Amino acid sequence: MTKVEIYTTQWCPYCQAAKALLDDKGVAYEEIDASDREVREAMVARAHGRRTVPQIFVGTTHVGGYDDMAALDRRGQFDPLLGS
Repeated sequence: MTKVEIYTTQWCPYCQAAKALLDDKGVAYEEIDASDREVREAMVARAHGRRTVPQIFVGTTHVGGYDDMAALDRRGQFDPLLGS
């Protein structure tokens, strides 16, 4: 299965929803705390200027935020990204 990374903050309801979707699918992920300024700046650079959390990466593919990931999942396009 492809590595999944998710930039989050503790107080973000979309972050909680994204992690719940990944947990429901049984997907292991690395959670990266974006509340630190330097980490957040690195996230923004990696996410092509997107500043909101969560920002989700599957391997080298930038999926986007929770809404983007959920839309991919509804269309059946998320599992192929995961390699499952």
